[in-house]
Amino acid sequence: MSLESWKKLPRQVVDDPAAMRAFAHPVRLALHELLMRAGATTAADAAREVGISQALASYHLRQLAKYGFVEQAEARDERERPWKATSLTQNWSDAESSPEASAARGLLEQVIAERALARLAEWQERRMDEPDPWRTSGGIGNSYLYVTPDELAALDAEFGRLLEPLMARIADPSERPEGARPVLLTTLLVPLPTTGTGD
Repeated sequence: MSLESWKKLPRQVVDDPAAMRAFAHPVRLALHELLMRAGATTAADAAREVGISQALASYHLRQLAKYGFVEQAEARDERERPWKATSLTQNWSDAESSPEASAARGLLEQVIAERALARLAEWQERRMDEPDPWRTSGGIGNSYLYVTPDELAALDAEFGRLLEPLMARIADPSERPEGARPVLLTTLLVPLPTTGTGD
């Protein structure tokens, strides 16, 4: 799949509080991530990968489908019913500006952040077993900036554009160069309070 074709794939903007709350579940996030990484997968295979029962995987996949995060994929034969992710990117918005929407978005962001931190801890445990190029490339960093809301939005958009060619490889394994592997990239944009010293 070319980058231009990938750009035409749907981007999911989630602003429904119920959908955000439904997605804010560790098992559903794990299943969704699996479909993003592996492509169409049956509930049985997904259950083995995630480490849960097939019945539980089926239940959570149906819940994801209810809110539009996954859908049934074309089956290779009549015996299987694979699932696939409906989009390659999701954006969360509390455009309703209601307490319910804000709380739902906050819950989802917290669960995603906790999942990312768990993945970081897992990486730290196996870092020394990785080849040198990978051992030195993973980790976490901090940057502090002084920006306006418009500048922060522009920075986020530009960052997304830089990622597009790499994210296009999700949909087309043939585009992945030798030695490529999946990497979790979690971004946190956190406006800090002013200090009261003229900041």
